[in-house]
Amino acid sequence: MDFLYEKAVRPWLFRLDSENAHERGVEAMALLGRLTPVCRLLESWARLPAARFRPVQAFGLTFPNAVGLAAGFDKNARAWPAAAALGFGHVEIGTVTALAQPGNPQPRMFRYPAEEAVINRMGFNNEGADAVAARLARQPGRGRRRIPLGVNLGKSKAASLEQATADYLASFAKLADFADYLVLNVSSPNTPGLRTLQDEKPLRELLGAISAANRERAALPGGFKVPLLLKIAPDLTFPQVDAALGVIAEFGLDGIIATNTTLARPGFFASVNEPGGLSGAPVRSRSTAIIAYVARATHGRLPIIGVGGITDAASAGEKLDAGATLVQVYTGMIYRGPFFARALAEGLSDRQRRTM
Repeated sequence: MDFLYEKAVRPWLFRLDSENAHERGVEAMALLGRLTPVCRLLESWARLPAARFRPVQAFGLTFPNAVGLAAGFDKNARAWPAAAALGFGHVEIGTVTALAQPGNPQPRMFRYPAEEAVINRMGFNNEGADAVAARLARQPGRGRRRIPLGVNLGKSKAASLEQATADYLASFAKLADFADYLVLNVSSPNTPGLRTLQDEKPLRELLGAISAANRERAALPGGFKVPLLLKIAPDLTFPQVDAALGVIAEFGLDGIIATNTTLARPGFFASVNEPGGLSGAPVRSRSTAIIAYVARATHGRLPIIGVGGITDAASAGEKLDAGATLVQVYTGMIYRGPFFARALAEGLSDRQRRTM
């Protein structure tokens, strides 16, 4: 199927504008999700036997394999029910903001096939927390899903930095009931000022407020604490990573996602004049370096989801070797096709057996 995608489907998609092709992919996956018998048939093919790949345990959840679909693909919870049929072990929707917003002006997504990379400046375009919550309420809920569902939360562009905590709290209140885990995204480069929320003082305010809200909802009858993760940028210095890890430890977050897209322009991209976050192969080494640093700094006790530059089983395995518990892909799927997750999971399984 990978061969068919690369020879027939990808050339057609790549003739389309990047965002148009993205929307076609979301629509196709959403349609597949409505064809339940087809999904179950594909899932039986995509799922690796338990003897070949042990499920992964992280932040109180069970993942059938280590490969997830990163936030950014399914912003509005339209397509995720089909993720297991494509071989994913978990899926993360969003980024969702409290307020609906159109995002940045188009064009805002650019492919670089020779570099296996993408630059995007989407700007958290999404339908808003109310609409996403209403859609999730009609879909399989906690305990009835094929794979864990993460919900990625960001700041509304209309909210000032002083209003950021209240804005995140509004999204948390609307979406926490539907999430197997929640991610606080303070690292996208495409919302003005957002990355300053990674600084120690505003991060302490944000994580303190969300953690308190999480404890309060757990104290209610039938309530529960949803696992909380923080998504950081690859452009942080190691002292900045240390500061973020200190705040994570202070409030007992359950994990970290390393990393988001980068503002750096290495190699070929030094001459590319497109603002936005760079993803794909060029961010591979920096993302892995951040993962390794976090793993060492936390003595392997903080679960890490590794993201950035995964194009094959070797680059996925590199992140697991560096200390990641799980990995996520998005740009790699653009170049490798819809069954990339299955191929990765199979490759990681073979790799695991060779090292046992």
